[in-house]
Amino acid sequence: MDKKFKIICIIAVILILGFAIYSITPLNRSYSIDNANMDLIIDKYGKLHVDEVYDYSFNGEYNGVYRDIPLKYGESIRNIKVSAEGAYPVVEKNETGNYERLKIYLYSDQQHTQKIKDCNVRVHIGYDMNKVVKVYDDVGVLQYKLWDKQWDVGVKHMDVKVHLPGDTGNSYYINPEKFTKSSSMDGNTISIVSNGVSKGEIYELLVFMPRDELTRSASYAYHHNGTGKEMILNNLNSSLNEKNFWDTFCTIFTLLVFIGPAIVICAYIKYGREPKVDYDGIYERELPSDDPPEIVNAIFSQSHVIGTPDMEGFEASILNIIDKKVFEINTQENEDSDEADVVLTIKNDKKDELSSSEQIIFETLSHFATDDALNLSDLRKKLTNETNAKWFMEHFKSWKDQVKDENKEYSKKYFNTKGSDISSAVGLFGFIIAVIAFCCCLIFIPLQEARIWCAKMSVLIGIISILIFFLPADYVGQWTYEGRVLHLKWKNFKKFLEDNSLIEEHPPESIVIWKKYLIYGAALGIADKVYDSMKLQIPNVGEYDDGVFVYHSCDGFTSMHSAIKTGEYWANPPSDSDGGSGGSGGFGGGSGGGGGGAF
Repeated sequence: MDKKFKIICIIAVILILGFAIYSITPLNRSYSIDNANMDLIIDKYGKLHVDEVYDYSFNGEYNGVYRDIPLKYGESIRNIKVSAEGAYPVVEKNETGNYERLKIYLYSDQQHTQKIKDCNVRVHIGYDMNKVVKVYDDVGVLQYKLWDKQWDVGVKHMDVKVHLPGDTGNSYYINPEKFTKSSSMDGNTISIVSNGVSKGEIYELLVFMPRDELTRSASYAYHHNGTGKEMILNNLNSSLNEKNFWDTFCTIFTLLVFIGPAIVICAYIKYGREPKVDYDGIYERELPSDDPPEIVNAIFSQSHVIGTPDMEGFEASILNIIDKKVFEINTQENEDSDEADVVLTIKNDKKDELSSSEQIIFETLSHFATDDALNLSDLRKKLTNETNAKWFMEHFKSWKDQVKDENKEYSKKYFNTKGSDISSAVGLFGFIIAVIAFCCCLIFIPLQEARIWCAKMSVLIGIISILIFFLPADYVGQWTYEGRVLHLKWKNFKKFLEDNSLIEEHPPESIVIWKKYLIYGAALGIADKVYDSMKLQIPNVGEYDDGVFVYHSCDGFTSMHSAIKTGEYWANPPSDSDGGSGGSGGFGGGSGGGGGGAF
């Protein structure tokens, strides 16, 4: 299988599975709730008695568990009782007004000195709730969350019994049905068996009771004027329809996560597979072509945007101009440093010998010269001025555009950009869509679960789109036959320059060839390695009075690199300011629920 295809496939799999980060949990300890039993008893006065039993399975050491019971406006909780089987509990209660928190410390010994570890514990919680049952003129209503999204984990199995004050005229609704294994009503008892509720989901019960089954005063219930059943059912249907709509929307929106990688893979299959070539060389000693160093940098050294040079191409072009004797190199003592400064002396009478892109470099450096001499250390200082920096970076961009224009025919001859163009377009378009979707979902999606999910998917789509946009062009694009051969040759030439043992085995015949090695090594981003190899082969290289060698030995590369980076920064300096619930009857708006976890 083609190596590029393997890389594309691996990237696609990593991106597609990226949203698994939302479900990653620590591996050193874990717990689960294997079963939950719940008894809800409504008496004729409207009081709700709740008995909850949770079967916990602990892997690792824990302090205990907690249970948060929400209290809506007017609701209250009384007579809380907690016990446990398999551990010794100590209960800490804390009512905030919005919810009652039960912090249940569990110990493996009666003296309360040993934390629980690797065990199963059954926790019993019982309490009475007032003002949870709603009473209208025509009906009594219990809307109750059997399981809520605030739980840290889901539950594997659930048994629920609901005992009503009367045994006739009752009706009930459960949502969502997907969690219900079976349900039935026998007299005044509703029985529900759930095949488990996932983490982050709501499982809710809505019960209607005849009004005359409750006392007229129903002192523990919350009273509403007027009839309620038709209104609640209408709200219920509206809520379910809205939830179904947004569930479908979320499903469709999630598919967008896969579209970008799928398009890139298709683009690769059609435009990215490389032609088979006869070339099987291991390394190259000679320059594979006589193209200028900035062209080699733009086409054969770049991987993201084929045809556009970078800073190393700029520096390699300076070396080439030095080799043409248009720039002469001298050194000058630096009063503030033990190392000498590099000074470029500019020969204006030789400007016409340069190519169009080289003339831009000539004009750019001449602009900052004094009496045709440019101290590279002074250049960096001059570029701390915003006006100078902007001027410099504009000309640096002009140089890049000129090189790109000069090698346009080369690029077409050597590389097919259709696949990489598609990849870049997908990445850019996907990122724009992600930003717009993230903003819109926070504003326009009314359901919190759908809003959060779509926001997460928007972030994931944005991340995937950025990665796709920055995929190297030659991963998705395609070399022509001739381009593929030259690309492999320049790659092997770079390998030769990086391997000192190969250079030692096949040393250059003359110092002129070493100069070419240094110039093109700069274009390939390995000038330092070439110079180090050269010093091993020619210990007295520092004695050669040649501008190319002097420029490198006196850290001309470092000075120019620092100057360009300074220009990039000050061309766009940082500013001074930089620094660092649903309505009645709609599912999701009922009483009860809350959540819990282990600590």
